[in-house]
Amino acid sequence: MVRMTPVPTPPPEPLPTAESADAVLDGLDPEQREVATALHGPVCVLAGAGTGKTRAITHRIAYGVRAGVLQPASVLAVTFTNRAAGEMRGRLRRLGAGGVQARTFHSAALRQLHYFWPRAVGGELPRLVERKAALVGEAAARSGLRLERTELRDVTSEIEWAKVTRTVPEDYPAALAKAGRTPPRDPAETARVFTAYERLKQERVTIDFEDVLLLTVGILQERADIAEQVRGQYQHFVVDEYQDVSPLQQRLLELWLGDRESLCVVGDASQTIYSFTGATPDHLLNFRERHPSATLVRLVRDYRSTPQVVRLANGLLGQATGPNARHRLELVSQREPGPEPVFTEYHDEPAEADATARRVRQLIDSGVPASEIAVLFRVNAQSELYEQALTDARVPYQVRGAERFFERPEVREAQVALRGAARAGANDPMLADAAGLVEQTRRVLATKGWRAQAPAGSGAVRDRWESLAALVRMAEELAAERPSASLADLVAELDGRAAVQHAPTAVGVTLASLHSAKGLEWDAVFLVGLTDGMMPITYARTPEQVEEERRLLYVGVTRARRHLHLSWALARSPGGRAARVPSPFLDGLRPGSGSGARRAAGGGGTVAGGGVLRGEAGRPRAARAPARCRVCGRTLTDPGEMKLMRCEECPSELDEVLYERLWAWREGQARQLGQPAYCVFTDRTLMAIAETVPDTAAELARIPGVRARKLQQYGADVLALCSGEEPGQLASEEAESDRP
Repeated sequence: MVRMTPVPTPPPEPLPTAESADAVLDGLDPEQREVATALHGPVCVLAGAGTGKTRAITHRIAYGVRAGVLQPASVLAVTFTNRAAGEMRGRLRRLGAGGVQARTFHSAALRQLHYFWPRAVGGELPRLVERKAALVGEAAARSGLRLERTELRDVTSEIEWAKVTRTVPEDYPAALAKAGRTPPRDPAETARVFTAYERLKQERVTIDFEDVLLLTVGILQERADIAEQVRGQYQHFVVDEYQDVSPLQQRLLELWLGDRESLCVVGDASQTIYSFTGATPDHLLNFRERHPSATLVRLVRDYRSTPQVVRLANGLLGQATGPNARHRLELVSQREPGPEPVFTEYHDEPAEADATARRVRQLIDSGVPASEIAVLFRVNAQSELYEQALTDARVPYQVRGAERFFERPEVREAQVALRGAARAGANDPMLADAAGLVEQTRRVLATKGWRAQAPAGSGAVRDRWESLAALVRMAEELAAERPSASLADLVAELDGRAAVQHAPTAVGVTLASLHSAKGLEWDAVFLVGLTDGMMPITYARTPEQVEEERRLLYVGVTRARRHLHLSWALARSPGGRAARVPSPFLDGLRPGSGSGARRAAGGGGTVAGGGVLRGEAGRPRAARAPARCRVCGRTLTDPGEMKLMRCEECPSELDEVLYERLWAWREGQARQLGQPAYCVFTDRTLMAIAETVPDTAAELARIPGVRARKLQQYGADVLALCSGEEPGQLASEEAESDRP
């Protein structure tokens, strides 16, 4: 690694407004200054996460304008989101370069298309269809296919991918094979829908967003006079996030440029995570081949993250393989040291979610704003557990880039179906021979798309299945806790959870998928669910797909400024078989995961003993002893029995009076909190308390379902009830005895 003398963190905007060009360079580090002053010829900036790339390119434009080298109206800065374009325009205004155009590829092309269409084609530009799903659905019907909403989204996404990769319908199946993509449905069917969709647009005289780029490319290719006019207007180009350029966008950029080389591109191949949309880092990595005289600048001074976070990020990429691995950037943190990243293993997913919520609460209590904390996961279906856990911990949150779990269309539809089946009961022929809540739930949800096996590939169909599978898991957990539970009980539980999660919340902790977190940063980041099969995701099969999953995790790690927590669960639900293993991307990075830390086990791997995985207070995590019946001593495997701490058939020593008092107390607590009763304690946990009648906090903590947060919140009240006192009485008597 190149040793570099740390420089002070550059001051925040706005910068000096003096007219001199040199004033714009104040506060830039040496590499950023090199970018800002490289005004001639092609320039390629390889900029790592947190290295100030937007700062460098906006100062380059402003410096060129103030130095008289660039005319504001002749510069076009292109990026990929309206938010990024707006941020760039704001910075340029503050730097005295307000006349520069900063747009997305689509908005710049649409502006040119509106202007040149009457001259190039004649008449008015066809109407732009902003949402193509309805037309795709109609095209599918013409093709003899009836698509559900999720299938419609998948076919629409495939059509978009084909168009940005400049693939025509008849070539779509071959293009899929060449790209190594796993399609969400039969390629021949998708190609038929694609063909019908294009015909429908012609009949309706409409265009879509991909057509905006395609038509602009077509006009510039066929009309040399128009191409020259565009090149006369825009003579200097800056492209941000260049690793995300699609073949179609690259072709448009080439036509804008012509034979000139006044181009500056900025990107990081290690942050290429959108290949499923047609993005490719090849244009960035091959820039010097196409432009041999290009100035190449690497930005590696990381102003965002602490040395501890940067060390982990570098280590993650250091294990990358494939042809692009040699292009990685070794970041050098410019911040003061901070805490080490925390790696934590949990027995099951609910325990992981609850512990994450507690740690979030601790950070907030220590002074970290809730808006500076994020919980990031691989797929949106993982959000529900964390929504519930944060709600229980009274932590406000917002879900970014996805609907909240109970607001998702498939979840709403499933609730309606379950409610109808619960009302019909024995009169519903579909449930006539279904034994138990779980089987009934599966049959109802099968009508909405749930199957025992997950669908192949990614996409909306997979997302829908994940949401429905989460509802099946809720039914399994309820049945394990209450064997006699019915569909009506499940509906009531779902309604209670939905009511809690729909309560208005202030802007708070961010819940987001790793993809939607790109371009953002927080003081504290929790990367959760890091198991093999989720990271990398199961449908990442080729080496290229697996490496993109590694880059996705890298993006997640580099979102953190100071606090970074990484966690995984060995089982899906409490009492479940601990068959999962941590993400292989963490091998050699987490404690105890050096060479030989994994061993083969049924084709997968297991966490080896001897490695220290840090628990919540930084202590080594002790191995969990098998649960045994407190009456006969038999090993327990059933989740319901484990919660009771006895076999179902063993005699109960229930203190019925205490059980009734606990029940009444729980109802009062739930009313005060405005939450369902199960959020305080479940029925099984109350029964276990009434059977064991604990005398101390340590005895109470040994009861499954009484976790640390609930022990702190309710322990005094429960122990008071167990001793025959009223809740709060023991605490007040102890306070009295402490007085002088």
